This record gives sequence, C-alpha cells and structure tokens, in this order.
Amino acid sequence: MSWWWAGAIGAAKKKFGPDDEPPKYQSVALVLGVTGIVGNSLAEILPLPDTPGGPWKVYGVARRPQPQWNADHHIQYIQCDLSDSEQTETELSQLTDVTHIFYVTWASKPSEAENCEANGKMLSNVLNAVIPNAPNLQHICMQTGRKQYVGPFEMFGKIEPHEPPYVEDTSRLDCPNFYYVMEDILFEEVKKKEGLTWSVHRPGIIFGFSPYSLINTIGSLCVYAAICKHEGQPLRFPGSKGTWEGFWDASDADMIAEHEIWAAVEPYAKNEAFNCSNGDVFRWKHLWGILADQFEVESGGVDEELRVEEMMKDKGPVWDEIVRKHDLVPSKLEEVGNWWLVDIIFRIGVDSSMDSMNKSREHGFVGFRNSKTSFLSWIDKMKSYRIVP
Repeated sequence: MSWWWAGAIGAAKKKFGPDDEPPKYQSVALVLGVTGIVGNSLAEILPLPDTPGGPWKVYGVARRPQPQWNADHHIQYIQCDLSDSEQTETELSQLTDVTHIFYVTWASKPSEAENCEANGKMLSNVLNAVIPNAPNLQHICMQTGRKQYVGPFEMFGKIEPHEPPYVEDTSRLDCPNFYYVMEDILFEEVKKKEGLTWSVHRPGIIFGFSPYSLINTIGSLCVYAAICKHEGQPLRFPGSKGTWEGFWDASDADMIAEHEIWAAVEPYAKNEAFNCSNGDVFRWKHLWGILADQFEVESGGVDEELRVEEMMKDKGPVWDEIVRKHDLVPSKLEEVGNWWLVDIIFRIGVDSSMDSMNKSREHGFVGFRNSKTSFLSWIDKMKSYRIVP
C-alpha cells in the first residue's frame, strides 16, 4: 500500500518501536507554527519512520510554550516570536542543518494593511535568519489559503471574488492581501540561493486539531455544541440558507501536511502554487446532523439571525463550568473558540465554495480524504485530548 493511500483511508502508518535505533537523518525540517492546525499535523507525520524524504529531524517553532497536546511528538521545540527580528535571528540562525522549511503560521491583525505588514515581516525575519545560514536548504513550503481567490475578510461583499471552482493560475484580485505580500517576499528571497525551490499551498476550510489555532472551525463548533448541550438548547446553524444548502469542500489538516511533504520531495512539484482540498464535496446541513449526534444535542436547523460571536460574549463562566464538570484540560472560552471565523464562514455570501485539485493530480499528488470521515475524526480527537466533553 502506498504511503499516500494509507493516509487517505486511515490505515496506520509505521510508528516508532521501543527498540528502534536513532535514525540517521536524510532531511531536516523547520516547521514554523508547529502548534497550529497544520503545524501540529506536520509535527506528527514528519518524524514517522516511513514518511517520504525521511528519516526527518524536525525543529518546531511556536510563540508560546509547548502545550501538553503537542508534547509527545518527536520534534525539537523552539519557543520564538517570529515578529521579533532579533529573537528570530538568534534562535533560527543556528539551525544550520535545515534542508526544508514549512511555513504554516500567520498573524491576525485588525486591518488587512496591518496583516500585510505583520505577516510580511514575520516571513522576512525567518528567511533572513535561515537562508544565509543553512547551506543545505533545498525547499520552502509556504501555506496561504483561499483568500487568494476571494479577498481578505474585510473586503467580503465589497469586491467581486473569482467564481468557483478556483484554479491556481487565476489572476490576483485588485485589493490588499497579505497572501500576495508573502508570495512576493518568498519569490524574491529564493533567488538569493542557487537551487532553492518553493511551493505555495492554498487550502480551504481546514478540518484539524489545535486548541491554539486561529482557524479551527471544528474545534469552535465542538465548543458551541457542548455549550448547547450543557444549557439544554438546540444546536442552531448560525448562517444563511445558501450556506446550509450549498456545496462546499474542506481541507483535512493531515492531508495538507502530506501535500506539503509531497511538494518538498517531489521534483515535479517545485516552484508551483497548488490548491489543497480533500477532493470531494459536502453540504453543511449533512455535517450539522453529525455534529449534533456527536454531542447528543437536538439539531435546530438554520437560524439566519444568530451570530455566534454575539451569543458567546457572556458564555465564559458557562465554559468554565463545563471544564470543571467534565474534568477537561483547563482552557478559557476565548482560547478554544474562533467565533468570528464561524460567523464569516457561514455568512460568506455565496452558496458554494470549491477549488480544483486538477493541477495537483496532474503533478502526481494522489492523496484525498472523505470529508465526512475527516469531520468525525477531528471531533474524536478533540474529545480524546479532553478539550471538549
């Protein structure tokens, strides 16, 4: 069975055995944003003995101390604030053995102009620290997303987005976008080292696990469902009927990690931008019933007036009570719920959101996920790590 197929159907990949000797590393990864929703998947998958390009040594970088749910990965954890140029230079310039960079982090600011400045600075800090000091650096994977085609959040409803299904060679929209800024920085910096290649990865809505992520849709929905259960309220869908009925796709975090690893080691995938989605479509009304069943709560159907961010303003004490009652990992509601994201996704103003995976397939990537299975598996992981009851 191929490695990609095993991941797609959930077959177990080779784990470390108690008698395994320390590997002689073939590749050395630097994962920026290792506690994020895709960074955590990279931290799990890269060190596995059968991962393509391996054995991999993995450095994982994040701003906060390493959390318990990330601590069992075979990585060397580095706490570093990438917005601090001096700290980034001090911490990352000494990693002279890095062969591959996986840039899967971002900063969220109040305006897109601030996003452009902050995210551009972070990426520049990393590349300025690593490229001159890592003589064997071969490839840089950079993750952006679907705002490449629809514009930044603040422009929703103000500009005309591209029509789905989105394709990679679509022209940039005429508006500020920190994805464009990061691409331009990447393209310019790789020119400074002969033979250094790049790839850009553009997932859609990500299904994955990370209580620290700014874009953890499933985690937020689990918390919302747990609160509804606790209060004896139905689980209402806080969005439009178009979103409820329309066709959507999603991007499984493990599959995104596999996609990035593929691009890092596949010669035919170099210097290209790729969409990255599961390869199927779903309707939110079908997944909503699954979510309700998993938390044993009544599905309340569509409520076009409901705003989750507004609803959750006074729910902090309720969440504290749920954490105590079910002996969950201590957390605050604002840490585990991305309510602004839920409201945006379910009120995006379109009745479908899908990309095309043809380019990835034509270049040799055969990974996929069943989105229903993916949805269930990440709910299970949130429960198994006692983030939600």
